[in-house]
Amino acid sequence: MRGGLMVLEQIRTDNRVQIVLGLLTGIVFGFLLQKGGVTDYGVIIGQLLLTDFTVVKVMLSAVLIGMIGIYAMKSAGLVRLHCRVGSVGATVIGGLIFGAGFAILGYCPGTAAGAVGSGALDAAIGMVGIALGAGIFARLYPRLNRSILNYGTFPADTIPELVGIRAGIIVIVVAILIAGFLYMLTVLGF
Repeated sequence: MRGGLMVLEQIRTDNRVQIVLGLLTGIVFGFLLQKGGVTDYGVIIGQLLLTDFTVVKVMLSAVLIGMIGIYAMKSAGLVRLHCRVGSVGATVIGGLIFGAGFAILGYCPGTAAGAVGSGALDAAIGMVGIALGAGIFARLYPRLNRSILNYGTFPADTIPELVGIRAGIIVIVVAILIAGFLYMLTVLGF
C-alpha cells in the first residue's frame, strides 16, 4: 500500500498529470452522462415536469457510488478531504444563479457540456453564457466574499460533524435511504 501512497503524492504535486487526469475524468464523466441519457433536453425537461426521473436516478446513483468510494478511499488513507466552510449567503446566491441558468438554458453545466459533446447547438450557445456568467462572478467575487457570501456561516463543515455521528454510520444510513428511494422509483415505474 505504501507504493500506492507515494504515487498519489507524486500526482498531487505534478500539475501536468493533474491536468491530463482532469481531462480524462471529464471525458469519462461526459460519456457517462450521455449514456445515462441526461444530456437530452427532453429528459431534463421531463425531470422538471416530474414525468421522467432519469436525471434523479443518475444523480442519486452517482452520489451513492461517490459517497461510498470517497469514504472507502479516505478510510484507506488514499485521499484527503478539503472542505470549504459553507454559508447561507453562498448557498442562496449559488442556488439562484444555478436555478436561473437551468431555467433559461434547460441544462445544468455538466449536462450542457455533455450535450455539446453530443452535438447540441443550444447547449454550445449556453456554454458561452456559462463562461460569461463565471467571468462576471469571478470579477464580483472579492466584493461578494466580503459581504453576502459569508453571511450565516454553517456550524459544521460536514454532516457527520454537524450531527455528531461517525461518518461510516452516516454513509450506511444515507446509502440505505438512496437505495430504497431508487428501488421505490423503479417499482412505481418512474
